Amino acid sequence: MPCRCARRALTRLRIIISPAMTRPSAPRFAGLDGLRAIAVALVVVYHLFPQSFLRSGFVGVDVFFVISGFLITSLLLREHAATGAVALRSFWVRRARRLLPALAVVVTVSASCAWLLGGDVLLGLGRQVLGAITFSYNWASIATGASYFGSSQPELLRNLWSLALEEQFYVVWPLLLPLFLFVRGRAARAAAAGLVAAASAVWALQIVGTGGGLTRAYYGTDTHAFGLLLGVALAFALANRSAWGADARPSIAGVGPAWSAVIGGASIVGIVVVSVVDGGERAYPAIPLAASALTAVAIAAATMTGSWFGRALDAQPLRWIGERSYGIYLWHWPIVVLLSLAADGTFVDTRVPVPVGAAAALLTLVISAASYRLLEQPIRRLGFRASARALGHRLRSTPARRFGALASLSVAALVLGGTTAAVATAPAVSSSEAVVEAGQRALDAASATPSPSPATSDAAAGSPTPTATEGPDGEPLPPPPVSVSGDRVTAVGDSVMLASAPGLLEQFPGIQVDAEVSRSLWAGKEIIDRMAADGALRDYVVVGLGTNGPVDGEALQDIYDRTGRDRTLVLVTAFAPRDWIDGVNRDLTAFAASHPGVIIADWSRAIAGHTDLLAGDEVHPGESGGRIYADTVAGAVDAVENQHAEVRYQVQLIRWAASHALVPSGAPAPQR
Repeated sequence: MPCRCARRALTRLRIIISPAMTRPSAPRFAGLDGLRAIAVALVVVYHLFPQSFLRSGFVGVDVFFVISGFLITSLLLREHAATGAVALRSFWVRRARRLLPALAVVVTVSASCAWLLGGDVLLGLGRQVLGAITFSYNWASIATGASYFGSSQPELLRNLWSLALEEQFYVVWPLLLPLFLFVRGRAARAAAAGLVAAASAVWALQIVGTGGGLTRAYYGTDTHAFGLLLGVALAFALANRSAWGADARPSIAGVGPAWSAVIGGASIVGIVVVSVVDGGERAYPAIPLAASALTAVAIAAATMTGSWFGRALDAQPLRWIGERSYGIYLWHWPIVVLLSLAADGTFVDTRVPVPVGAAAALLTLVISAASYRLLEQPIRRLGFRASARALGHRLRSTPARRFGALASLSVAALVLGGTTAAVATAPAVSSSEAVVEAGQRALDAASATPSPSPATSDAAAGSPTPTATEGPDGEPLPPPPVSVSGDRVTAVGDSVMLASAPGLLEQFPGIQVDAEVSRSLWAGKEIIDRMAADGALRDYVVVGLGTNGPVDGEALQDIYDRTGRDRTLVLVTAFAPRDWIDGVNRDLTAFAASHPGVIIADWSRAIAGHTDLLAGDEVHPGESGGRIYADTVAGAVDAVENQHAEVRYQVQLIRWAASHALVPSGAPAPQR
């Protein structure tokens, strides 16, 4: 008996690393191409038309994960059932044939085009290329602090994070499969895989809940493996060797073709509903987990024997897209980034112009179709060595065929050279980081130079009163325009104010500026509290803290209270491609309208027609944009100061008129 158990264990653990092993033909499961088409459509619409109704279309990636987990596990189980082993080398070679050719072309062509455009799109390109070719993009991004959600940097190859995660699964899962084969019974194996999937989701929830970062949880193989593992669990649950012929259609007891259509259709509707949820990334991993579970239901309904739903998903348009979904997924993101940069010099992933998105969609379909026909399928069918031999035959063939081969080699050399040049010339920092650093240097230089004493250290001293001027008959003359000096201005802000610091220092010599990257309104409240307690606040308190999040009414009221009624609070509106900006500006404007002594410096309106003066993120101003920021603040405070001067003039004029009304006609005017 022990010998029999040992033989059974060895059979389950037997893994032959040899390509020569006889392998049964790969099964084709009904409906999977249609599901791939739906998945890639969700992702493409989400990325190319970010203002559309698919607010969480990124769940299309999770649909892909479940399909991959199911298909790869089913293939391995079928091979193990037929031969008693899994040929690892053959498996990995097939994966390489499927993935590497299109990936190599996408990376090199995209990088070469980025080199021609230059600028922020080259930022971090070396790390991206290395992550792409080593299938470690997700972990490389985590290590360098890159962000998936809400990033305004034009990260050219960002979509390759999911390919890296899948490839890691392809490498590790065949090695772990024998451990699951020790478990007796399909249900027990499926339960074991389901428990590991649940552990992955719980671990993701733990990382997000403890402040580990949303991108860490989203990119991590350990925290985003639940979709792949649900596919694994489904493959174990539906394993039915007797039903796996050329067209594999596992059966589900008690579910007929009609019910499969109802269940499958409902699951597809559910996936679309999940993808419409606004702010789904903030509910990670709940939203991707829901999409993954619904995908598992859809696969089960599509692949069962006689499924109407599976035949519907096999409709030719869906199948055509599904077969090319890998190329579509690879190409769509670099294309939309490059087209956006070529169109207007900037790229913001939350605001892609509709014409650019439409052009990117069309170009993606054309290029991916050509790649599928001319590159992916030939290499997948022939293999790398046979493809290389075929290229050699073309070089020795007719002049026309030789020309085509030489042209292909020349293009390959060009894009490899372009990729090398792109990595070599990539900037160390983005344009937005550069202007912020320039602002910090300007502040550091200003702080190292002694500034003149403030006009008043106590707001109770009030604004200086200009010397009155009189006309020929002694009446007061209107005051000349007044400009507020920098020693009467305190400014507290975020990175936008920091980038504008050179302009503020030029406009207001001696200005007091306290600005920092990623500062919120609550942080500004604490700074103003401290300044007020130290008696350091000046006559005009400028607050520019609307870029990094919605306005908090309590914090804004506290800033107002600490500023005091004898000072003027200047609220600077925000400009950025962020969802909350319009709300921020409405709240600031409403607060100013309802509180005396509060005015608006409308930076949003001032820069709206000059976005070419902003850095690539369309948030931080360069040198000329910083001058506009400073001019906007100066215009607001000077308007208040001139209103004060006008009030003083009107008082003087009334006094003068009253004094002349009391003097009898012909009598000398009183001495002043």
